[in-house]
Amino acid sequence: MKNLSVKIILLLACIVPMASASLPVDSIWQLNATVVQQNGKPTTLASLAGKPRLVSMFYSSCPYMCPLIIDTASAVQHGLTKQERAKLGIALISIDPKHDSPEVLQSLMQKRRLDDQSWMLVSADDRTVRQIAALLGVRYRELEGGGFNHTSVLILVDADGRIVARTEKMGIPVDKEFMTAVHALLR
Repeated sequence: MKNLSVKIILLLACIVPMASASLPVDSIWQLNATVVQQNGKPTTLASLAGKPRLVSMFYSSCPYMCPLIIDTASAVQHGLTKQERAKLGIALISIDPKHDSPEVLQSLMQKRRLDDQSWMLVSADDRTVRQIAALLGVRYRELEGGGFNHTSVLILVDADGRIVARTEKMGIPVDKEFMTAVHALLR
């Protein structure tokens, strides 16, 4: 994790202006960017600070890994106590801003029965998506048919946006080491 924190600090040093002086330098929420939520409301990344979150990148029309990312995040959420669940947010960022409009993301929320009190699906412009992907260590590329190859990962960040843990093990049962990190953070 230390090497990743150093990379985040170096990347953020190149992004001007910073979102908030009150956030730690290695916070992923330092990226001065606006995203649009599934309800159509724009928000800043800095506004996601304040509670621990599971973060990932996906696209709504993905038939393979993205539904598994959602299932894995849901399984993490269901593996928590009621008190822990109340402390954890989930933010999924689309890598397909051309197609993932707020309406499409809202439809996915309804189809998957995702609770909008803890889940947030967002889209942003291409440049912002690339910057967020770089901060999260997510690689992606668009394919000829309109799909994407991408890193399938769940990332746990603390309330200040520091990366605490990550897993590329998708599915159920949830990666035990990752669940241990989630429980420890939410205590």
